[in-house]
Amino acid sequence: MDDGRNQPLRVLQLTDTHLYAQQDGALLGLNTEASLLGVIQAALTRHGQPQLVLATGDLAHDATPESYRRFQKLMEVFEAPVYCLPGNHDEATTLEALYPADNVHYAPHCLPGNWLILFLDSSVPGEDGGHLAAAELRRLDETLAAHPDRHALVCVHHQPVPVGSVWLDTMAIDNADAFFEVIERHPQVRGILWGHVHQAFEGKRKGVRLMATPSTCIQFAVQSETFAVDNVPPGYRWLELHADGRIESAVERVDVMPEGLELASGGY
Repeated sequence: MDDGRNQPLRVLQLTDTHLYAQQDGALLGLNTEASLLGVIQAALTRHGQPQLVLATGDLAHDATPESYRRFQKLMEVFEAPVYCLPGNHDEATTLEALYPADNVHYAPHCLPGNWLILFLDSSVPGEDGGHLAAAELRRLDETLAAHPDRHALVCVHHQPVPVGSVWLDTMAIDNADAFFEVIERHPQVRGILWGHVHQAFEGKRKGVRLMATPSTCIQFAVQSETFAVDNVPPGYRWLELHADGRIESAVERVDVMPEGLELASGGY
């Protein structure tokens, strides 16, 4: 009898939604809620309902309980659980207090099908860059060791490798060597997935797939030495996690650039 474990797991990644307490909240002139709704509609139209949604940080821009409740409400369109982790604009203690809601979960990991999906906290209060505390690295190591028979996908907010933009790469995980020391001890790790960089990235390190995903709102220009906004539409990443450990994945974007983006901005 097939219990579904041999079927690929359909996953949607949404990242850097930057919601505000108010519905009309805008980041660099772009209404982040309206932009997120457009991305969700595109994903559902093209791929149907996912079996799992991963929200990889910067859920809110103002880190208010109201913005997280707004996020939770918007996620009700999905028939699947939503798992989230904190970014540098989030407040991890607030996330922990509010989730799990009925549909949104702030959890250390989940075990769908043949997979282990881990959620790490790389946020540092008051800082834009990332760091993985000793406790997080220990948890990563222990959880992987406890599930050697499952393929693993590790999710985090900050990038663990340079993406090629000088200013962005000053805000990467500052102890990535220690992170990869743990990863290399566990050959079942198939992929590492993150947000933060507001752009697509694909790579591979010692057989492990590396993936970053565009924001659901504004995008950063690729290969830029200083802060620069890119005039490309927001997007998402879909993934199919196969029972044999293969990952099929691609980034897709909405068809039309949302109105209002302030391209000349020097930062936020």
